[in-house]
Amino acid sequence: MSFEIIIPFLKPIQPLLESESISEIMVNPDGSVWIEEKGRIVLQPGIRFDDGALMTGLEVIANRFGKKLDADSPILNLRLPDGSRMAALIPPVVNPQPMLTIRRFTSRGFTIHDLIKREMLTESQAEQLAASIQHGDNLLISGATSSGKSTLLNVLAGFIPDEDRILILEDVAELYIRKPHVISAEAQLDTHKSQIGFPDLLKAALRHRPDRIIVGEIRGPEARVFLDALNTGHRGSLTTIHANGVEDALHRLSQLAMRGSGGVSLNDVGDECRRSIDLVIHVSKVDGVRAVRELLHLKRN
Repeated sequence: MSFEIIIPFLKPIQPLLESESISEIMVNPDGSVWIEEKGRIVLQPGIRFDDGALMTGLEVIANRFGKKLDADSPILNLRLPDGSRMAALIPPVVNPQPMLTIRRFTSRGFTIHDLIKREMLTESQAEQLAASIQHGDNLLISGATSSGKSTLLNVLAGFIPDEDRILILEDVAELYIRKPHVISAEAQLDTHKSQIGFPDLLKAALRHRPDRIIVGEIRGPEARVFLDALNTGHRGSLTTIHANGVEDALHRLSQLAMRGSGGVSLNDVGDECRRSIDLVIHVSKVDGVRAVRELLHLKRN
């Protein structure tokens, strides 16, 4: 089973880990346990860890994966064997107990037809987005946490031609793109070894002749490197960003890219973003339903 490596250290939530319908498991610093199932957040009142048990379990898990977790390195992010994502914070960052979130990828096998059936996309939107990917447009997908950005990116990547060499870059690997020529790389920021940040990883990856670049999420100075890649011929690239709408997504990308742009004005970087991105898609979750709410097509000069 995919969770065998961690179950011995997380016994109280074993039934949740074994469920096929639970997409997120959350243990808060107050000891309460919550889940997301079928779009609804539900408290699990009968489940709690004994004092100190979660902290001990997380320390062992971190060690098994070659990660650091202590008062000096209180943030843990890792990918579990089945691809699920595990994130933890420990004191002194949170108190009185650790905080744990495990995101399950129950939508990994989804197709574009599944998204239409679940009303995440209309048929017209699906046709537009598929054509955009096949045409080689650069796409920026925006939304809040758990809005469906990664699910949409995974499905849309399925329209990339099989002969294209796809390079996926993430801080913690969670994308699962079923194509014959896929290379996946992760930043290394919380290990016992030398740290490799996102900008370093992206720069190194560009030397390996990718046809398509997929960055799991733009969060910082890698925005500048990503824009440079788009401007040097890497068409058909995709990424996601946290934002509240399509215009906000472009503004946030501009702000992040400006940090590494050597004093270039925000307006100039903003213009560069609009020249580099062909289509911005915004997804959000309303009343438990994740859906595409906005599409912005950007015309190139």
